[in-house]
Amino acid sequence: MRKVERALAWFDETDFARHHPAMLRAVLLDLAGVVYDGEAPIAGSAEAISRLRAAGLPVRFVSNTTRTPRRALVEQLAGLGISVADHEVITPAGAAIAWLKKNHRTPHLAVHPKLVPEFDGPQFQGRPAVVLGDGGESFDYGVLNGAFRQLMAGADFLALANNRVFKDSDGQPSLDAGAFVAALEFATGVKATVIGKPAPEFFRAALENMDCKPEQAAMVGDDAESDVAGALAAGLKTALLVRTGKYRAGDETRFQPPPTVVVEDLAAAVDWLLANG
Repeated sequence: MRKVERALAWFDETDFARHHPAMLRAVLLDLAGVVYDGEAPIAGSAEAISRLRAAGLPVRFVSNTTRTPRRALVEQLAGLGISVADHEVITPAGAAIAWLKKNHRTPHLAVHPKLVPEFDGPQFQGRPAVVLGDGGESFDYGVLNGAFRQLMAGADFLALANNRVFKDSDGQPSLDAGAFVAALEFATGVKATVIGKPAPEFFRAALENMDCKPEQAAMVGDDAESDVAGALAAGLKTALLVRTGKYRAGDETRFQPPPTVVVEDLAAAVDWLLANG
């Protein structure tokens, strides 16, 4: 029994990385549009994640959602039969909190009400920094004008994400945070620091969480710009685009760098990674 336990222990994330320096050592997965679509799992996604884990590949779930707290994402995945630890889910809100603390700033929040509690626990100090995300129906002129006035008074500007669109719960595309980021940049002349994808630091932080170098990792996403081109620009070895979620025909030709390969779904992506990693 002890021999079996020792053999299994070899497959922890650090040991796998150390013993396979030239191989694919880690996989980053987007959530919405890759693992699930709305409230429903995408067929084969849970089994695909299990296959990655069985192969000894550590996984991190890198989501650009700015509406849902990390704890809720963990619970949502559990409800789909996918068990993950808190540290395996990387979100822009977590990255923003780390930035605010490191740079001694206090957040002025322009985010969805569900995300506000994420910022309640940490102790902040220093001058303001506007933190902008997708506020959904809570966004109105007053919220944006309040952020505008803070920026005009000298606040820093953090964009939790800069995506153009997302696939909404009704299956249709909706405006994402990028449009509001652009509006405030235009009005104030202040350039936002993007915290989530496609910021290289976001991908690298997820990989540092696994002690993995970018060139030894792969990304799987449904957004050719933020997920795929962003990951490749950050130095990742491989980025796969799936034809689920927000994908639209021709997306693979619209942004540079282009995807390593385009596949039908996460199950097909894992097939490709295990065969070519």
